[in-house]
Amino acid sequence: MFILDGLRAGSFGLHMEWSQFYITDSSLNKALRQQYLSLPQGPFCQVTYIWIDGSGEGLRNKTRTMESEPKSVADLPEWTFDGSSTGQSEGHNSDMLLIPVRMFRDPFLLDPNKLVLCEVLKHTREPAESNHRNKCNKVMEKVKGLQPWFGMEQEYTLLGVDGHPYGWPRLGFPKPQGLYYCSVGADRAFGRDIVDCHYKACLYAGIKITGTNAEVMPSQWEYQVGPCEGIEVADHLWMSRFVLHRVCEDFGVVATLDPKPMVGDWNGAGCHINVSTASMREEEGIEHIEKAIEKLSRRHEEHIRVYDPHGGEDNKRRLTGRHETSSIHDFSAGVANRGASIRIPRQVGQEKCGYFEDRRPAANCDPYAVTCEMAVTCMLDDVHE
Repeated sequence: MFILDGLRAGSFGLHMEWSQFYITDSSLNKALRQQYLSLPQGPFCQVTYIWIDGSGEGLRNKTRTMESEPKSVADLPEWTFDGSSTGQSEGHNSDMLLIPVRMFRDPFLLDPNKLVLCEVLKHTREPAESNHRNKCNKVMEKVKGLQPWFGMEQEYTLLGVDGHPYGWPRLGFPKPQGLYYCSVGADRAFGRDIVDCHYKACLYAGIKITGTNAEVMPSQWEYQVGPCEGIEVADHLWMSRFVLHRVCEDFGVVATLDPKPMVGDWNGAGCHINVSTASMREEEGIEHIEKAIEKLSRRHEEHIRVYDPHGGEDNKRRLTGRHETSSIHDFSAGVANRGASIRIPRQVGQEKCGYFEDRRPAANCDPYAVTCEMAVTCMLDDVHE
């Protein structure tokens, strides 16, 4: 205690980060933990309610016991939480409502236990300011006749609890980019155990994860969710993020969705969105793809404002025109061009149908806001025609 008190006071001339004193759950005995998790729980079911907090980025959760396993979202009761502790209400009127919207299997507590994604409503039953799902769902209902499919590519970076990139040298930097994309080897693929465990956990949960790969910057990875129709892709992406953070928690590592976690000659992190409608997927659908891109070109600034949680400020650090990005100030499109705002995949250009990729959304974007804006720009007119 004397030594720790001295460090708090800055004694002995020592200046140390608090992160050096973190003790994470990763240091606990996992075999002992498993002894308790394997105990029978009778007919009861543990249900973890998960929601997006007032930052528009953070996830919160708490767990309740139900007397039997819920079979659908309809079996799940509404719940409340203290919104004054999550940046979503004032202390004098703090109760916020949790409305279950999608249920998954729990890969941490295992069957019959559940993870439940929730919308947040105020006591008036109006959507909280951070609840973009409510509006998105209404828009998706309007365009559902177009059969909109979305796929999202979530990039993230692994850090130690001290904020230092996982696997990077303590002093200096790793070798320059070029070695790490889709790489293998202890000197270039940092954190594969986490990636593999996250992948399996998502499959167990019922999340529509479709792939993963190491990214261009060391300690940076990507996974893909979709294709899903309408609101589903955003629901599944948010739950996949929760599972990622929980897996990292077990390993004592942090996953950051910061769009530019390292300054300098390093790639940033995005959440590219792949988009198609039934007409785009049909023969000569390229005409509909090109029409959608032309619409996007007219609303570039509006999209940039919703492609990160801070009105475009996060993407300013990432969309520089370098490191496989377009400039935040200009709209561009091209076949197989990873430096453009919109990329038409080579195969789509050859087959004249398929989908397009918007490369502008930041890694920390709200997928509800992104897919909603995409549907408003590219699809609502087609519904009204």
